[in-house]
Amino acid sequence: MATTTTHVTSAHTRMIKLDIREITRRLNGALGGTLVASLAGSKDAKLPYRWAKTDGPAPKNEAMRRLQFAYEQWTMLAEAEGEHVARAWFIGANPWLGYDTPVTAIRDDRFKDAATAAQAVIDDSFSG
Repeated sequence: MATTTTHVTSAHTRMIKLDIREITRRLNGALGGTLVASLAGSKDAKLPYRWAKTDGPAPKNEAMRRLQFAYEQWTMLAEAEGEHVARAWFIGANPWLGYDTPVTAIRDDRFKDAATAAQAVIDDSFSG
């Protein structure tokens, strides 16, 4: 359990030190604008690229929370399992989430459920 807490604390600490524009840039690079828009709750796939620009619009508070959470989960998964697994986790049907995708769970503000599903992959306790 100490390792789990360490991963979460470390990822969270690094996330809060980043500007939302940098978080969005990193998620755009890792997942692409369409997935980032979807998890943030936007129907505009180009909006995440505008959020990432220094002079672009800022995401609304709800979208910002989702982006921060998604980046925290991305960081933990990519460091523990690699970027390929992290990307697959975001887009795949997940038994821990009632076979919703993590993108859908994050968009629906089911952060606790999504965090549990991510941790299951990291801890190798994932079973469906």
